[in-house]
Amino acid sequence: MSKQSDLDFSTILATSAHDMKNSLFMLLQSIEHLDLADNLTPKQHQAFADLHYQTSRINGSLMQLLALYRDEKNQLPIYIEENSVAEMLQEVLDRNRIYLNSHHVKVVVDVDEDLTAYFDQDLITYLIGDIFINALRHTKKNVILRAFIDKEYVNIQVEDDGDGYPEHMLAINQNAESQFNAGKGRSGLGLLFAKKIASEHKTKQLQGHILLENKNESDGSIFTLRLP
Repeated sequence: MSKQSDLDFSTILATSAHDMKNSLFMLLQSIEHLDLADNLTPKQHQAFADLHYQTSRINGSLMQLLALYRDEKNQLPIYIEENSVAEMLQEVLDRNRIYLNSHHVKVVVDVDEDLTAYFDQDLITYLIGDIFINALRHTKKNVILRAFIDKEYVNIQVEDDGDGYPEHMLAINQNAESQFNAGKGRSGLGLLFAKKIASEHKTKQLQGHILLENKNESDGSIFTLRLP
């Protein structure tokens, strides 16, 4: 039997996802260039912002699928080094600048400029970026990006004032991977990706993890990435 006929469907899907991701990256760049035109109306700017946002979501989902596939095959490269948390959060904002410029969402960044942590720059930026994109989708008015040291962990949080996480997603705090499914428009793929990537950041005693919670005093949810 030839190697081609031995190719399983997951490999075909991963290869196709990689090609689509490259095309989407070029599309994102084109949208960004088009949005720079000085003859666009506010409505047209918002249309480009929405198009950029949805394209970013698809691009992110494909990246997550590829990362999970590579993790399953033990082929996911992890490059952990000391990075600035503030610069990482700024990169997340910059990638979504078109959307933020056209929508009335207030974003507050609360982080010490000197705070550093050991993490894979690309993977963690994608991880927080995906959570941020979903927060923009579900929030009512405000999103907070926050980072701080808590004992032996660096905590990176994304907080919104939306309707909160459904119960089946909160089950991730009890390691209930079987609970991942769609609910209230929120897919579990991004959280599964976040959990896998967080767990790859570890020391001899500690392992990275994520926490989900809904705010008690008001509407909204808080996502927390904890890195050792």
